[in-house]
Amino acid sequence: MNPRFRNVRRIGPVSVASYVDRGRNRHLAACTAPRCDFSAEYDSRAAAELAARIHRCSA
Repeated sequence: MNPRFRNVRRIGPVSVASYVDRGRNRHLAACTAPRCDFSAEYDSRAAAELAARIHRCSA
């Protein structure tokens, strides 16, 4: 089953979203720039937002 993303926010080219996975809140940061492969899951929203703020696109 696909996760239902909620509380989606853009920070520069990176989208940060929250979702529930197996009863636990998870947070995702993913760059939307072409040819950039950055994406990561975090346990806290603050960590995902920090990753989005310090991400520098390699593309």
